[in-house]
Amino acid sequence: MIVLATSPLIRSRPIGPSQREYANGAVLVETRLDPPALLDALQAIEIRFGRKRQGQRWRSRTLDLDVVLWSGGCWSDDRLTVPHSELRNRAFVLGPVAAIAPCWRDPVTGFTIKQLAYRLKTGLTARPTPPR
Repeated sequence: MIVLATSPLIRSRPIGPSQREYANGAVLVETRLDPPALLDALQAIEIRFGRKRQGQRWRSRTLDLDVVLWSGGCWSDDRLTVPHSELRNRAFVLGPVAAIAPCWRDPVTGFTIKQLAYRLKTGLTARPTPPR
């Protein structure tokens, strides 16, 4: 796996019952791994940093790594959906991703990441296809 770009870190408030703020960022990597194999590699990193998955969502955690986008477009199986299902609704994801890959397109809506970030910031919803 080769890291091609890293975003600045931003602070965000938690979603769910956690009380602490989080540091969020994004990396653009080049890898031959398909999305499930990449997820396995990312979860192994989380474990090395002390993450324990205890069945309850939205809990504080030491590290949370996600596959948000993939150059192959869409992927879906019982463990993983790419693009990430909440990509379009989370500024703490779109902001860092827009910093390193503003022209990448969401394969579902057709909007660029920069457009999605702007639409979220201004309260617009992502339509299935962008205007021409």
